[in-house]
Formats: sequence, C-alpha cells, structure tokens
Amino acid sequence: MTQVTHEDRSYRALLAVPYLGRLVLGMQIARIAQSMVGVTIVLFTLKAYNSVALSGVATFFSIFPGLLLSPIAGALLDRHGRTRLVSLDYFIAMVCLSAIGISALFGTLPGWLLVVIVAIASLTAPLSATGVRSLFPILVPRHLWERVNAMDSTGYVVATIVGPSLAGGLVAVLGGALTFIAIGLSYGIAAIVIARAPEPVGKTVSTGRLLTDAWQGLVYTWRHRTLRGLGFSISVLNLANGTLTIVIPLLVLQRLHLDETLAGMAIAVQGVTGVMSAFVFGRMDTRDRERLMLALPMGITGITIAVLLGPVRFLLVLLVMAIIGFLNGPIDIALFTLRQRRTDPSWTGRAFAVSMAFNYAGTPIGSGLAGAMASHSIEAAIVFGAVASFASAILAVGMIPSSE
Repeated sequence: MTQVTHEDRSYRALLAVPYLGRLVLGMQIARIAQSMVGVTIVLFTLKAYNSVALSGVATFFSIFPGLLLSPIAGALLDRHGRTRLVSLDYFIAMVCLSAIGISALFGTLPGWLLVVIVAIASLTAPLSATGVRSLFPILVPRHLWERVNAMDSTGYVVATIVGPSLAGGLVAVLGGALTFIAIGLSYGIAAIVIARAPEPVGKTVSTGRLLTDAWQGLVYTWRHRTLRGLGFSISVLNLANGTLTIVIPLLVLQRLHLDETLAGMAIAVQGVTGVMSAFVFGRMDTRDRERLMLALPMGITGITIAVLLGPVRFLLVLLVMAIIGFLNGPIDIALFTLRQRRTDPSWTGRAFAVSMAFNYAGTPIGSGLAGAMASHSIEAAIVFGAVASFASAILAVGMIPSSE
C-alpha cells in the first residue's frame, strides 16, 4: 500500500483515511433522500391540497422542530457516539416518510397529519446532520480539512443535482405517495451503510447530565464570537434559500405553466455549478480569507435573486439558480473550515449541533414566510429573499471576528 505523507494534501490522501469512504457513501445516500423531501413536500401539497400556504407550513415543520432540540442532540453525540445515532435518525426518517406515502395511497392523509408526521421526523434530524460532520475533525488530519470540507460541500450540491430532479420526475410519473415511500427506503439503505462504520474515539467534556451538557453547549456557542457571528449571518442568508424552495416551483408551475420535472431541474442546476465551485475553492488555503469568501458571494446572491423580479423565462430561472449554486461554493468552504479551526475539539458535538441549527434556522422560517407571502404576491417573496442576502453580507463583515 502506498504511504501517504503528512504533507500530502491531495484527494487521494483524503480517501486513504480509514472508514471515511463508508461514512461519505452513507451520508451521500441520505443527503440525496433529504434533498428530495423538500421538493416532494412542495409538489405534493400543491397538487393534492392546492395550497401554497400548506406547502410553506409543511416545509417549516419538516425542519424547525428538530432545530429546537439540536442542543440535546449535540450532547447525545458527545456522550453516546455518533455513528449509531446517525443510523437511528435515518431509520426514523424511513418510518415516517413511508407512513406518509402509505397514508396518502389509502387517502387517509389530511393536511394536519402530514404536518405532524414531518415534524416528528425532524426531531432526530440534528443527529445525522451534526453527527457525520462532527466526525470529520476527529477522523481527518488538520492539513486535509479544506479537502474534506470541499468533499462535504460537494456532497450537498451533488444531492441538489440528483435529488430535486429525481423527486420531480418521480412525482410526475408515480405520484407523491410512492415518491415518499421511495425516499423512505433510501434512508433505510443509508442507515445500514453507516451502522457498519466503527465509532472513533474522541475527547469530550461532560458533566454526566444530559440537560446540563446541552445547556453548556448553548452557552459555549453563544459566547464564541465566531460561532455567534456565523450563526446570525448564515441564518439570515438561509432565509433567502428557504424562500427559493417555495418561489422556484411556483414560478415554474404557475407562472410558466411547466411540469414538476422541470421544477426539479431548475433546482438541480444549482447543484451542478455548486460542484464545480466546491472543487475550485476547496483547493485554496482559506486562512485569513474567510470573511471575504462569505460576504462577497452573499451580496452577489442578493443581486441575482432580484433578477427574478423582471420578466421570467425558464432559461432565466436556470441561470439564476446556476449563479447562486456557484456562489454557495466559497460560502460553504469558508463556513465549514472556519468553524472547525475555531472550535475546541472536545466540544465539536454540542457546538456543531447548536451552530448548525442556528445557521439552518433561516431555511424553514424563510419557507414559511415565503409561502404566506407568495400566496398573495410572488414578487414580495422574491424581494424578501434578496434583502435577506444583502443583510447576511453585512452581518458577516460586522459580526465575525478576524481572529478568535
């Protein structure tokens, strides 16, 4: 076997890290499934219930309840191991999504029950979202962090390419019910893959009391200037991302009168350019460049979203999503690497869980607000998304310190 030196920063060196390939495979299967969920919920509710507002509400509850429990999830990850808890979340997602599909097939799925089930599924989601990502600093040598973060970011954008298009096609051909069942089975496969990965040994700081550990994770994250600044800036940016989840399908289906497959394709384009961007920026040494790599793309994202206020054509929608996808690359690399560099390794489970929940909170809130606004005016929702992007750039510059 070829020896990999400490200085080797190649992707070949990264793939030589033991068990990383299995973790990435299981994570990728689950991420594709996850990227299908949001699109399927929107397309299913628009078709089955003819309700833009329900689309926003269901999308909100598919994410937000789990974010509230993220401090407890982080404490569990630090105390009880990561791989088994990640597998547990994937199993619960399989059960809940299959239940939605089966209930819809038998015509016994009122709107309120859909919201309740997706809310239950969201409760354990921080276990997988944080669990896999907090394994990277433990398994991967520090000099390969930019590479693993590029792979991590690429995994998200590959899921963005495959998931929405696949979801749109399956909903158009099979219907929403069978699509939910297919997504649930994908989560089951991911659970099996991850469950067979060993649990790495890592240092942790624990009081022995779950709620106390969870509270300390909240306090640590809030007092950490970098994590706090990232939380405010990224969560505000995600208001725009949540808005696009509602606005893009509405533009394609209701304004342009195209089908679900093209709605999924419009979202998937974001992932194609995101893959290219992640590999480009993953080769950079990001030290001392993080704030610029965050703020500049955030501001340009706002300008790009505002373009949707003009006359809309499908090619314009594709171009807007392509540009936003490319801009996500430097944001993700800077965010992941900065958080890893400035977080004490013994706090990664709790700090990452709280930080990621804080960062992601804007997505369900943005979807919920956009659903309410777009039921009256799609333009109002677009303006909201653009303003949120501009605000996130200002927060990134003003709140994230140059050093911790």
